[in-house]
Amino acid sequence: MDISPKQLYEAIEQIAYEKKIPPERILETVEAALAAAYRKDFGHPEQIVRAKLNPETGETEIYVVYAIVAEVENPHTEITVAEAKKRGKKDAKVEEELIEQVAPPEEYGRIAAQTAKQVIIQRIREVEREIVQEEFSDRVGELMTGSVQRIEGRNVFVEVGRAIGIMQPVDQISAERYYIGQRLRVMLREVDSEGRGAQLILTRAHPDFVRRLFELEVPEIHAGTVEIRSVAREAGVRSKVAVHSNQEGVDPVGTCVGQRGTRVQAIMAELGEEKIDIVLFDEDSDTYIRNAMSPAKISKITLHEDTKTADIQVADDQLSLAIGRGGQNVRLAGELTGWQLDIEKNDLPPGDGEAVVSGIPVGQVADVSEDEAKAFVAAGLKTAQQIAAAPDEELAKVEGVDESRRKEIITAAATAVSESGDEADPQEESESETPTDDAAEATAPESPPEATADAAADAPATVEATPEETAADPSSEDDAGEAESKDASLDGAEASPKTTTESSTEDAPATGESAPEAAAEADQAPDKEA
Repeated sequence: MDISPKQLYEAIEQIAYEKKIPPERILETVEAALAAAYRKDFGHPEQIVRAKLNPETGETEIYVVYAIVAEVENPHTEITVAEAKKRGKKDAKVEEELIEQVAPPEEYGRIAAQTAKQVIIQRIREVEREIVQEEFSDRVGELMTGSVQRIEGRNVFVEVGRAIGIMQPVDQISAERYYIGQRLRVMLREVDSEGRGAQLILTRAHPDFVRRLFELEVPEIHAGTVEIRSVAREAGVRSKVAVHSNQEGVDPVGTCVGQRGTRVQAIMAELGEEKIDIVLFDEDSDTYIRNAMSPAKISKITLHEDTKTADIQVADDQLSLAIGRGGQNVRLAGELTGWQLDIEKNDLPPGDGEAVVSGIPVGQVADVSEDEAKAFVAAGLKTAQQIAAAPDEELAKVEGVDESRRKEIITAAATAVSESGDEADPQEESESETPTDDAAEATAPESPPEATADAAADAPATVEATPEETAADPSSEDDAGEAESKDASLDGAEASPKTTTESSTEDAPATGESAPEAAAEADQAPDKEA
């Protein structure tokens, strides 16, 4: 079937539009196909054939290329200088080329046409691979938005821009289900230029996918004020992110969480409600590991720098929290810090060994700079609870922080502790000089029964007049008589305030007196007052 030049041009334009390839590259592909068809039917497989197609007129020009040599070894590709001059190249020289135009055939056979088709398909694939390679090679690690085009087995093909990428099972979030036409946010993990064509390897499960979401959602990270130092992730379940502030006065954890958690909640919604732990990065490996192991409270850490391993001791009630479900917490903490963490149960009874250091890290207290936090940590005050409960002489050991600023930090630490509802740190309580109730009971000497009774008897004497004082003051006789009448009007079960105090004191086991003696003394009290 004959095809007009206009139809040929429109066909080239349509292919270029569908494949998102420039029309010039499609034209080159058609010319290569015509040359292959000519070589198949009218030439030799070893010949070098070139074709030139004019899409406006539809005319085809065919050329055969020979290499000019001194001695011919292959007559299909080589020609002598003398033969080249005979064919019109008067200035022919060795190592030059003779391009000889031949008459194009009026039609091609079926095999030649099939060959041309295969060449076109192959060349178009090569062009597509080159274009994808050029466009996406410098976009690795970048977030992209695409739509699911098709699903083959467990592989999901996503259309991103002018290319189609593949999301393999290892790059998918296990709890997610995909469907055709679904809009997805993905990250370009790799451009695979080998094989049949360039493939875009997309991912939603890579740790850097969480990093890019934070960069998109938190302007301070994009500006460099806050930096993400490390990310550890189990896709669809939990992630741990270590953040660090490059500007004094900026809280990196609060910045990433956002007001009322709006920023981190938006990221969690994109990840399918995957849990995210945001921890504070610290140059001190001990502090960094403690932060990474949160919410578990660590009793003691022993670091082995040569093997990059850490032995972690936790209390019995913190063991399951430190390990996590299926070892998830310690596994993510090790991946986050780059240390191999070994968990051990601390079998020491309470009060022995190193005290548990837990609570709000001093670096997370509002308006505390990184240098100030390091100064407090160096003085042994690692949490807001410790700072709030520390005595003045211990706070005075903090170097590099003047007294006025130290008072501001103490106030901020106390505010943080009260807002969190936590009590003072156990370590600080153990270091303070105030004895506990148990200690007071164990160390306080027992008072003799007589001293106890005398002290109780003396107490109400300050508010009640004795019988001698009443007799010495005549003006108070009437009042004394009225008091005696009131006492007599009672049913006999009550005594005067002084007698009541003495009786209750004598009833206590510390006095050692019997109950009948106390009752007899209570009966004699009115007579003594009279």
